[in-house]
Order: sequence, then C-alpha cells, then structure tokens
Amino acid sequence: MKSQKTVSEGNAEASEETAAESAAAAPVIEGAPLISAEKPDFSKVEIEPLFKDFVDFETFSKSDFRAVKVLECEAVPKSKKLLKFTLDDGTDEKRVILSGIHAFYEPEQLIGKTLIAITNLPPRAMMGMESNGMLLSALHKEDGEEKLNLLMVDPHIPAGAKLY
Repeated sequence: MKSQKTVSEGNAEASEETAAESAAAAPVIEGAPLISAEKPDFSKVEIEPLFKDFVDFETFSKSDFRAVKVLECEAVPKSKKLLKFTLDDGTDEKRVILSGIHAFYEPEQLIGKTLIAITNLPPRAMMGMESNGMLLSALHKEDGEEKLNLLMVDPHIPAGAKLY
C-alpha cells in the first residue's frame, strides 16, 4: 500500500524541487560569487550618496558602454594597485585597459570573464602605459572596509555588444 503525503509534506517537497531546479537553471559564472537563495544582509553596508546634479540624456548617450572579454590580465610591474587587461572589444584590435583593482582581484581570476567597459574615453597614461577605457565596478563599504566588484555579465554576451 502506498503511503499518502499530507498537503504540507507535498508542498515542502515541491518547494525543495523548485528551489533545486532554480539553482540548477541559474547560470554559474566561474570566479564570480555564487548567488545564494538567502537574502543578503546589507545592514552593515555603506554606499555613497546619489548625485544631486542631473546629466542630460544627450551627454549620457555619448558614453559607449560595451561588453568586453578578458583575453589576458596581469599585474603591472612596480604597481601595487594596477592590473593590465588585454580585451576583445569586438573589433579587430585588442584593447588595453589599466584598472586599479589588484587589491580585490588576482589576474588569473579574471581571464575569460565578460566585463563592461566604457570604450570612448580619451587614452590615459598610467605607469608609462596607455589605458584605453574604463571597466565598470560597484564600490561600497562594509563594516568600514572598502569592497569592489567588477561588473561581470553573462558569458553568452558577445564581445563588442553595446549596452543601452
């Protein structure tokens, strides 16, 4: 004789299956923090105040945000902060961007990742090298300690895809 389940037992099993299916369906980006079903505790997080000045749409729309793939990443010699990224930006030329994030990432963690860059900033010399753009990241303080996360996106987004 089959055992009968109560409604609450059936619902609990269905909830577990749904959670397991959702976790299995969620894309896993190697090197990125795993997304937990638990709600994060942001009670100790400090963020910078929002800007009060507005940027008109025409000015904002001049910024060229693109998906870029990290081909190579290395520490810049004689710099404690800088990483040198060699990126595929969807063109025939490799793009080099320097970023002061070495305190938060080791170079090998970032190879193969898909990031977001502003690609139409004027070139900037840093440590005798030219940086051609800026990688986007999120910055906040937690328990007084600065935290930084590069914006990493789905690896299925091709290099050079424009963000709007």
